[in-house]
Amino acid sequence: MHEEPYPIDRPALYVVATPIGNLRDLTPRAQAILAGADLIAAEDTRVTGQLLKHFGIDTRMMSLREHNEREAAEKLIARLAEGQAVAQVSDAGTPAVSDPGARLVAAVHAAGYKVVPIPGASALLAALAGAGMQSPRFQFHGFPEPKSGARRKEFETLKALPHTIAFFEAPHRIAESLVDMAEVFGPDRVAVVCRELTKTFETLRRAPLAELASWVAADSNQQRGELVVLVEAAPEQAADDAASFDSVLAPLVRELPMKQAVKLAAEITGGNRNALYERALQLKGD
Repeated sequence: MHEEPYPIDRPALYVVATPIGNLRDLTPRAQAILAGADLIAAEDTRVTGQLLKHFGIDTRMMSLREHNEREAAEKLIARLAEGQAVAQVSDAGTPAVSDPGARLVAAVHAAGYKVVPIPGASALLAALAGAGMQSPRFQFHGFPEPKSGARRKEFETLKALPHTIAFFEAPHRIAESLVDMAEVFGPDRVAVVCRELTKTFETLRRAPLAELASWVAADSNQQRGELVVLVEAAPEQAADDAASFDSVLAPLVRELPMKQAVKLAAEITGGNRNALYERALQLKGD
């Protein structure tokens, strides 16, 4: 008997990555799953419909968006209970990464059914691959806060992290966001702006944040499309700098709860709160 090259289990939920621009990035396995599933749950059936039409796939679809994900999950679990195979896709890229899907996957796990991730295109991983960041670790933060004040506060909590920091950003906010990054992370901190990955106008630019902010502000074309911003890890000396405040921090850590001690030390010394917190953990362990 001839074995299917990509057999489909039933019941099961297949979480399928779709192209972020270049249709050739839809893997053969993903094509087979989308063609062989009993139903596709799509973020926007019109967008996914164009993809399916390109590949000659006529599988039925239903909508699964952020606002209806909880209700849709119940309907899809009922399909699984009937022994069906369901594929879930977002408009582009890997579902559940700043896109719908996480609630559905959690509900399917809770119901005891199989979940199968089908890897493929990811703007985040494509950006990391093309950025040349040296840290072996990264932290993904999705979209920053939309308003500048809240965004700067968010960046303040991240600026001392010793690993690459990754963001998505909306085109109408990228110029202001880079200005805030340069202000908070520092103008000389290296970052990479990755725009329209895999598409015709794909652009990757690696430079200090101040230079990136000026470049984007001066070119409206760089304020269009899908964007990923990667910020280099904080310099290693940040933790050493915090140690210079031990005369203030150490007695506070001995007498107060950790968060309160760090807050007061930051107010007294002007030191970075994240670096002081890391140092406080070291002192607590000594």
